[in-house]
Amino acid sequence: MIITNSKEEDIPEIFRLYRLATEYQKIKFPENLWPKFDKRLIATEIAENRQFKLIIENKIACVWAITYSDPQIWEGSENDPAIYIHRIATNPDFRGNNFVQKIVDWSKAFAIQHKKHFIRMDTCGDNERLINHYTSCGFKFLGMNKLKNTSELPAHYHNADVCFFEIALKQ
Repeated sequence: MIITNSKEEDIPEIFRLYRLATEYQKIKFPENLWPKFDKRLIATEIAENRQFKLIIENKIACVWAITYSDPQIWEGSENDPAIYIHRIATNPDFRGNNFVQKIVDWSKAFAIQHKKHFIRMDTCGDNERLINHYTSCGFKFLGMNKLKNTSELPAHYHNADVCFFEIALKQ
């Protein structure tokens, strides 16, 4: 297993995994589907070294992105020294490998290396199974709220209940 930055040539596979994740969401969580993401967003994340991939047997098994600020979602605490994990998408050929835990383990080292004190994540919808999964991976569930201003966020955030998760790192 290798975790590394995604590259521009990975964009077609990233979008394939997003499409498959959205199809899976239609079955498991139909009230909260990912929209189509803009290719420029992914290209920017790649150029800024904020899009990552987990590789197993020379295949992309999982992808995710990070940000260092998330003002519309984490209003009021967006300037805390944190990394924010977004859009975890797993290759269906590798489901069941608990990649969230692997991402958490990687994120802890990454955050400490970059002098961050928190790892944060959010998800839309009141999904008890997902909340339990994220907390079993070390996140503290901080609660659920509606966002005030979603004008610059992807459509799945508009009028959604958003669950907030955090890991506080000891420095």
